[in-house]
Amino acid sequence: MSHGSSFWASLLRLGLVALGYLSLTQLAQAEEINYQHGISLLHELKYPPDFEHFEYANPLAPKGGTLVLSASAYIRNFSGAPAQEVPNAQGSGRTFDRLFIRTADELSGIYGWLADGIALSSDRKSLFIRIHEKAYWHDGVPITTKDVKFSMDETFSTVFGQVYFDSWIKSVEVVNPREMVIHHRETFTNANLVSLVWFRIRPAHYWSTRDPRKTTLVPPVASGPYRVAASDSGYVRYERVEDYWGRDIPVNRGRFNFDTIHYDVYRDANVAREGFRKGLFDVYFEADIGHWNTSYDTPAKERGWVLQETRPVQKFIGLGAAITLNTKREQLRDVRVREALTWAMDFEWQNRVFSYGLQTRASSYFAKSRFAATGMPSASELKLLAPYRDQLPPRTLTEVFQLPVSNGSGLNRSALERARILFAEAGWTVRDGHLVNAHGEPFKFELMTQNPAYRRILLPYVESLKVLGIDARLRLLDSVMTINLLRERDFDAYLRNPSVLNPPIGELRAQFGSKTAVMPMGGNLSGIRSGLVDALIEEAQRADTIEAMTAACRALDRVLLWGFYHIPLNVPDDERFLRWDKFGRPEGEAVARYEHLVGSSLRVLDSWWFDTEKAGKIASAGK
Repeated sequence: MSHGSSFWASLLRLGLVALGYLSLTQLAQAEEINYQHGISLLHELKYPPDFEHFEYANPLAPKGGTLVLSASAYIRNFSGAPAQEVPNAQGSGRTFDRLFIRTADELSGIYGWLADGIALSSDRKSLFIRIHEKAYWHDGVPITTKDVKFSMDETFSTVFGQVYFDSWIKSVEVVNPREMVIHHRETFTNANLVSLVWFRIRPAHYWSTRDPRKTTLVPPVASGPYRVAASDSGYVRYERVEDYWGRDIPVNRGRFNFDTIHYDVYRDANVAREGFRKGLFDVYFEADIGHWNTSYDTPAKERGWVLQETRPVQKFIGLGAAITLNTKREQLRDVRVREALTWAMDFEWQNRVFSYGLQTRASSYFAKSRFAATGMPSASELKLLAPYRDQLPPRTLTEVFQLPVSNGSGLNRSALERARILFAEAGWTVRDGHLVNAHGEPFKFELMTQNPAYRRILLPYVESLKVLGIDARLRLLDSVMTINLLRERDFDAYLRNPSVLNPPIGELRAQFGSKTAVMPMGGNLSGIRSGLVDALIEEAQRADTIEAMTAACRALDRVLLWGFYHIPLNVPDDERFLRWDKFGRPEGEAVARYEHLVGSSLRVLDSWWFDTEKAGKIASAGK
């Protein structure tokens, strides 16, 4: 190696390169850049460099027809800006491209979308990205690394960006219009790569004369397979872009088949159900198990026009619903109090009465995955936990964590008695029917939710708390009040969905890290501030094998469970949906178990197509 190339290699290893002015040839002198079609740091990629399409897409699927869906929020924003309080319009993700796409049939396989090449330096400190030479915006302007840099900078300025990117991205370097480098503060992990999938790439030239963070009802220039055709507050219609630059690249072949995708807004779920039954839209996702079991025995279903299906998904794991306990509150800082509140929840009763016994209780922060702690700690877990033995409750290493289980018949007296004992140990006793501390101050406890459907779950819990002498009440909030109270951490308990992506690496710091415990709108609403938790998160994120990641996550799971920061309810549900039978679906769709039908950058629904023959039969029969 020449002296010059050694010099540049040394600078690269030290992370001191500020090479925006260098050509690719000069960078190549530092280290040969071997661009690949995809990447995974956890396993071998399923799809080779010459793959033609994903298994769950049909490259021969016909284009055409209309898909009509429902939306629950008014159409108020098309900006594409991340993490805004005014959410982007339902379906607007189809108008934007991303650098990469995470496949639906691999645990962590990442492939190029806007990027046609990705390479990781041998020291794993620098990620080289090459933009597809044929990529362009809908207005004909080529997509370049300038657009990517602009999009990243905008994201970094948000809380979302601070949580997910600021801790590890040292610098973003534009080499030329097609190539760029992301320099890591330490070394790239699988979590870092997955986080790069989330970027919507936005056009720098369009936003140079506009406020990129401001909400707008004027659809901006975009680059994706669809564009906004028409909208008002109550609907939005997207049309397929015939000359979409990425139509035939492997990750898109056989996808984005509908000519038109239309969303109608239904603010009330009961109205939406009635609209679906009348055939006003095509697919309905039912979150209410009661309605799932009782509301769809219709003539259309009897005739086979409407199909009712479930679909197992492993994209999100852990706690599908849980009551978050705010440790910022004085009375909730004592772990015995949090454990007592957990014992007071009779999950089996509410599951039997309200959910037809179809829910499964989550007993792990990583339930439904290999990363959930089970049984006693393994040798590899003990090795991670041993240095922190003095910070651990002894039973973390000597007992199997178990939640209380009732027979589902009603008031669980044995569990409530256990809760009374725990409260007494924490200095709370019943006096004249009220739970009070040594100063005679009553234990007040307010449960918050913004979802009316959760009232039937929480009200029985409130009654159980009252049996214990707690001054408990339920508070139903609107979205604005919820945001304000969560931002200020001004709540006792909040029912939420704290599930995490599978594998559970990218969101660990956001959900449980000390930094986000005090960050406005940070994900760590419980306020967990533990050096041990932070250390285990780092272990999980640094892991370069599935086995090492599994051990770190299981150790972290045990620490979190014995901390009683949340009252776990159900695991993430399988998808429950109904559809009018007028669509074709790929034969290989069943392998797409790591992705939902809707709601992300890789919707399995986008591999469906309009079946003219099926639709015609329903129409001719007088739907």
